[in-house]
Amino acid sequence: MRHIRAGVVAAAVGLGLGALPAAPALALAPGTTVGPAGHEYAAALLSGTTADFVVGNTTVKCNQSGTVGQVPAEPANTSPDGPVTSPLTPATFGNNGANCPTNVPFTTARTVSNSTNGPWTIALRWDPAGATGTMSIPAAGVVTTITGLASCTVTVAPDGPATVSGPWRPGDEAGPPVLDFSGGVTLPIQVTGGFACPTGATTATFRAQYTIADTTDPTQRITVSDGTPPPPPEG
Repeated sequence: MRHIRAGVVAAAVGLGLGALPAAPALALAPGTTVGPAGHEYAAALLSGTTADFVVGNTTVKCNQSGTVGQVPAEPANTSPDGPVTSPLTPATFGNNGANCPTNVPFTTARTVSNSTNGPWTIALRWDPAGATGTMSIPAAGVVTTITGLASCTVTVAPDGPATVSGPWRPGDEAGPPVLDFSGGVTLPIQVTGGFACPTGATTATFRAQYTIADTTDPTQRITVSDGTPPPPPEG
């Protein structure tokens, strides 16, 4: 095969065609910079929305949910070819400070998150087509207990860490940026309990929209931008 290739190249040169073109170089993933470096931020539900957790025919709606985090300090707030990842506190869920209602009469749900088996993290990635955020939940990092007419326990990520991804909508003068899971993201679950519990369900759908507020300097916005280093100068 090597001799055939060499013969083809030689024939091309002899015909004045020159050398065969080289294969195109593979494009690198775009880099990411998250700013302002070192600033703390808080995520909370977009005003007027709820965090919905759908398991089988049961829907839990919470009007409160949030977490806090911090943009890494320089230079860790820039990645030359991928996302910028940083830790989060376990997300909280509630409804006016109490348990969340469900679509099952006389039934409520209490959701508790934890970092017992690993950290919660957020990976923010810039892309020319639109930035995204990926939240990682550790194994058994969210446990929802449903009580009332049905008594069930729903454990998220029962066998290992799970991730959910959604678009990052940049902030502007009208408001802060939003991490958008409203299209619905799928989470692995395990359901235990008695009669009326969807014990056969292995996945749940989560929907929410979180505004991201800079708590170090509320006059600024958390940003996700291109962190690709410039090409070296020629010569």
